Amino acid sequence: MKFIKLVLAIGMSILLSASLVAPASAAVWYNPDTNTFEDRAATAGRGGSPIRKQTVDYETRHKPGTIVIETGERRLYLVLENGKAIKYGIGVGRDGFRWSGTHRITRKAEWPGWTPPPAMRKRVPDLPAFMPGGPDNPLGARALYIGSTLYRVHGTSEPWSIGQALSSGCIRLTNDDVIDLYDRVKVGALIVVNH
Repeated sequence: MKFIKLVLAIGMSILLSASLVAPASAAVWYNPDTNTFEDRAATAGRGGSPIRKQTVDYETRHKPGTIVIETGERRLYLVLENGKAIKYGIGVGRDGFRWSGTHRITRKAEWPGWTPPPAMRKRVPDLPAFMPGGPDNPLGARALYIGSTLYRVHGTSEPWSIGQALSSGCIRLTNDDVIDLYDRVKVGALIVVNH
């Protein structure tokens, strides 16, 4: 009996030791492109983003320069010439915060400051009234402001959230991808958000 207890104790200590040294990035995420769960650590070489930007065939009635967001697909398409688009992975609003509509990009900002809306501060009282721009700011490296809405297409300091439905309605891209999009899109561009 003592031998069994000793073996169990050694086994438990090995398991506990292994769990303490396992990397925190070993969490898995769901990749809708492959319909599988993947190790988040495997995406670290891509700036933490689980979804790569790519140029794809894309038939649409929208003119080049238009942004089309497919929230269910968790993808943003920037319409190009000749039936092509650049497809970006995005994070979208969680249940109860998704929306749709057609607007224009009314403003662009580099390393924008963030003023949480009153409704968000009511839900999360610990939020600051204002957060200056920078690497830890939730809006990330760039922001494209959508019409007169409270929503933006912006970067994120949480690149693992790309492909997920976690935001309060804004559309997130990795900082690398939002910088790329920012450089390609003009103020006044049409943005279509499909739910």
